[in-house]
Amino acid sequence: MTEPDDVLEVSSAAQYAALGHPTRLRLLFALGRKQATISQLATALGTRKGNIAHHLGVLREAGMVTIAYTKPVRGGTEQYYQRSARKLHFTGEQAIAQKALTLRVLSEEIEAAEPDPFLVLRQVHLTRAQAAQLAATLSDLVDGVEEADEAEPRYRLLTGLFVPAAEAPAPEAPAGETPPGEASSV
Repeated sequence: MTEPDDVLEVSSAAQYAALGHPTRLRLLFALGRKQATISQLATALGTRKGNIAHHLGVLREAGMVTIAYTKPVRGGTEQYYQRSARKLHFTGEQAIAQKALTLRVLSEEIEAAEPDPFLVLRQVHLTRAQAAQLAATLSDLVDGVEEADEAEPRYRLLTGLFVPAAEAPAPEAPAGETPPGEASSV
């Protein structure tokens, strides 16, 4: 059994195509901590084994999933899958779109999470140096978390730091009309 790499650089069109389906992202999330069989993954994701097998094949072809080991079972062999890397680093032209899709899938998980998840959104003015320092601190904090025993619940941790896109100036409306997107006071 081989250990997964620490980081997989996701940059090719084939890799991004493999990540383009929400089920594949959920499979990568499910394989984030331990190896699993097709049956175990189908149960965890609430879908059919054939569906899981198809999506695992796509991820395997893209180099994101490997077979960790096989185990003989009654009249056959079970394959245990694992992620090929602990972390994915999105680069290239499709990185922003992939991050957006990943956030959409995570938002669905957050919506269904129990108990109520802890989320904080804060806007703060920072210099580039302060932002770089904060990003490094958050990265070190996340990387330094020591995992508990597998019997404990599994949490997802999402950190982020970004500069939002600049707001476009509001279009000028003809006299007496309210520009689109603005409320009119009566």
